[in-house]
Amino acid sequence: MKASDLFVKALEAEGVEYVFGIPGEENLDLLESLRSSNIKLVLTRHEQGAGFMAATYGRLTGKVGVCLATLGPGATNLVTPAAYAQLGAMPMLMITGQKPIKTSKQGRFQVIDIVDMMRPITKFTSQVVSGDRIPSTVREAFRIAHQERPGAVHIELPEDIAAEQTTAQLLEPSVARRPIAEYKAVSSAVEMIEKATSPLLLIGAGANRKLTAKMLREFVDKTCIPFVTTQMGKGVLNESDPRFAGNTALSDGDFVHRAIERADLIINVGHDVVEKPPFFMHHNDKKVIHVNFDPAAVDPVYFPQLEVVGDIANSIWQIKEAITPQEDWKLDFYKDVHEAYVHHRAEAEDDSRFPILPERFVRDIRKVMPDNGIVTLDNGIYKIWFARNYPAYHPNTLLLDNALASMGAGLPSAMAAKLVHRDVPVLSVCGDGGFMMNSQEIETAVRLKLDLVVIILRDDAYGMIKWKQANMAFDEFGLDYGNPNFVKYAQSYGAQGWRVDDADVLIPMVESCLKTPGVHIIDCPIDYSMNDKTLNKTIKELSAKL
Repeated sequence: MKASDLFVKALEAEGVEYVFGIPGEENLDLLESLRSSNIKLVLTRHEQGAGFMAATYGRLTGKVGVCLATLGPGATNLVTPAAYAQLGAMPMLMITGQKPIKTSKQGRFQVIDIVDMMRPITKFTSQVVSGDRIPSTVREAFRIAHQERPGAVHIELPEDIAAEQTTAQLLEPSVARRPIAEYKAVSSAVEMIEKATSPLLLIGAGANRKLTAKMLREFVDKTCIPFVTTQMGKGVLNESDPRFAGNTALSDGDFVHRAIERADLIINVGHDVVEKPPFFMHHNDKKVIHVNFDPAAVDPVYFPQLEVVGDIANSIWQIKEAITPQEDWKLDFYKDVHEAYVHHRAEAEDDSRFPILPERFVRDIRKVMPDNGIVTLDNGIYKIWFARNYPAYHPNTLLLDNALASMGAGLPSAMAAKLVHRDVPVLSVCGDGGFMMNSQEIETAVRLKLDLVVIILRDDAYGMIKWKQANMAFDEFGLDYGNPNFVKYAQSYGAQGWRVDDADVLIPMVESCLKTPGVHIIDCPIDYSMNDKTLNKTIKELSAKL
């Protein structure tokens, strides 16, 4: 059997549905093998878009997303998606080509050490040096990509190895069981929670798994302990619940921080150090229970008194089964936090000025999206507003990146989400800066006949950095740019283009686009002029009164 055929069969055996990417000369044997496979090749317009799509596929399905690039510049274009998947705990396999390694007639043309380049930003990277090594290399890559904490892996398949013959046989996947937390740790956690005065549940990125969400719902329903979330923990529990005390989108000074300050015990589930710390352990009187797949990474601001290490869902189930809710828990303050947060949010969301304020925009998108609808975000100041103001009702229905926080991922992520969930409305929100970094993938979305709505929040500047620039009392400089006519730009790709010219137009326009097949690009002017005052002053002043 040709080695490239065996490689594709190994991918099929792992359940691969899609390969996203751009082939080159060095991938042609692999491309030919894919041609007769049931795996679908999604040809993109840039390797970065392919990588973001593969990572998002992994994030949504729990299976390994696969992307493909050639050697040299094709492979280097996967560096950002590799870091995106690695920091974001998204299982992803990158396959890159290479010149022949046994004989070469082209010297070092386009050749760089891709394996070594990938080493710092992946869990596993390897060059296939023989067709006989394909089954074990592919199996090991998938095993490691899946293993907690999930992440990026890389295989380099040189041109001459792909073309050679091999008699190797596929390896069957081993059955892996996650270790469970020891009984003593669970018993200690139960004792600490029962003895606490004002316990609080904090949900991080590692808790964003289906079974974990189910166990956490049962735990909260039994104990009535309130909860807060990190940005990547959004949607694990329904955030319309009155026990929800907020999201740690801001570093400090928000209503949610009053809840964290009042807690004498924080049950920290799925804490991931790639996110900004949701709280600091400055005081010895605040206890923290660390519940995660892995032990805590201890530093000067995070040193939990108890670690419950093992499968998170099982740990929460064990704690839930053993715990007895206490009548003397003082939880009323958390209700005050929730009500103050909702009240302030409602006041700001009613502002009808145009260009539209981010608070109003987020409210209107929440109104128009169904409970299970998926919103993907690029990276920008609006991400803070969505994390803080957009109640997510189900896991992975608000896809944002608070790990690498890369621009350019919003549109490709939405495309992957639509491929995974064909019957679920998908909407992408991008700043004009981030959108233009991978806007060429509109052609891919149109070619794939995806039903997709993309809203471009246009402020003609890098708004997040402008906000920081204002925070530091610097004059505005170096952050303004021009934009194309986004309506005509969309039409040139075969998509439908729209422009918002009044705040009251947004909801009916988005509703219409969601109901109409095809790719829709909406140009929506946004007013960020109140960001500094609202985020740095008003919210801090109001929350300080609690």
